[in-house]
Amino acid sequence: MGSVRSMTGFGRSEAETDGRRYTVEVRTVNHRFLDISIKMPKILSQFEASIRGIMKEYLERGKADVFISFYNTSGETECVHYNKSIAAEYLKYLKEMSEDFDLDNDVRVSHLSRFPDVFTTEEGELDEDRVWKEFEPVLRAALSEVRLSREREGDNLKADILSKLQDIGKEVSVIEGRAPEIVENYRSKLMERVREMLSDSTIDEARIVTEVTIFSDKICVDEEITRLKSHIDAMGADLEKGGGIGRRLDFIAQEMNREANTILSKSSDIITGDTAIELKTGIEKIREQIQNIE
Repeated sequence: MGSVRSMTGFGRSEAETDGRRYTVEVRTVNHRFLDISIKMPKILSQFEASIRGIMKEYLERGKADVFISFYNTSGETECVHYNKSIAAEYLKYLKEMSEDFDLDNDVRVSHLSRFPDVFTTEEGELDEDRVWKEFEPVLRAALSEVRLSREREGDNLKADILSKLQDIGKEVSVIEGRAPEIVENYRSKLMERVREMLSDSTIDEARIVTEVTIFSDKICVDEEITRLKSHIDAMGADLEKGGGIGRRLDFIAQEMNREANTILSKSSDIITGDTAIELKTGIEKIREQIQNIE
């Protein structure tokens, strides 16, 4: 038995190894398909395909926003560059200024080194294998947290939908029980009207039976009731089975709504009509909840 999972979730994980700190945050919301958006430092961009591959192990549907930060204070990859040509340009113009304004040329190395771009610090190459081995567990920990939060929310959705299915089942039973009573009421009223019209004349019982039969066929919802019961059972079974059932549940809900519409169109009394409306309302509430299921 798998868990029912919501598509709404959040997970965060952080770790630091030898001055390299990794942080991963993942937020997920409803979406028809799996849509992954990743924001991360350029220096980690070579891992994007691997990150997406791992995320597909944890998520089947939903819009996932991933925020990755990486801080490297180890100093292992920092390189200092001396830009000799820029330093030469500064010296050239400093000498020219000295001659133009008759000033002492008192430039020292310590002064020149402070000029912009004479020395620059650049980030060197990362040890990709080491960084990935450190980063992957952080990513998986965040995704595990997302999955757990989605399962907790999924349990709530499951309980709510099962409760609503019970309510719908009761309404279906009301409609099912009303049909024979409606037919009998129609037959009695029809007989009364015919007696009033014909007074003491003989009533054609066969014609009455025919009329009642035609009326019964018009309001008959036996097939719709049978299919609705089947859909209710199927949805309940899928909820107990769990897994990626969102699309299937949505299809079942559409079919349930179709049967409810047919029942409403055939309703011939206030009680059946009102119950059919309540039935449709309940199905719509279920369908709204299903949109959150993975």
